[in-house]
Amino acid sequence: MFANNHHRDGRIAVWIPVPPGAQAMLIDAAPVKFFKPPYVGVRGWVGIDLTEISTDELAHHLCTAWKLIAPKRAQVGYTST
Repeated sequence: MFANNHHRDGRIAVWIPVPPGAQAMLIDAAPVKFFKPPYVGVRGWVGIDLTEISTDELAHHLCTAWKLIAPKRAQVGYTST
C-alpha cells in the first residue's frame, strides 16, 4: 500500500507484509526507515519511509512482500532481483 502523508503523519511511505518476526527486527534496527503502520501493523506489516531507503533495498522488500501474498500460481517462473 502506498501512503502519502497518511493522516498528516509526514511520511511518504509504503506499507508491506514482512515475514513473521521481521517487523520488530526491522523497526529496532532502523526506526527512522521502518515503522509500524496503522491498521495493518498489528498483522505484522511494516511501513517504509521512502525518503530513507535505497532503490535496491526497497526492491528487495517489495519482492519479498509480493512473494508473501501473491498466489503460488502467479509465482511460477518468478525470480526476484
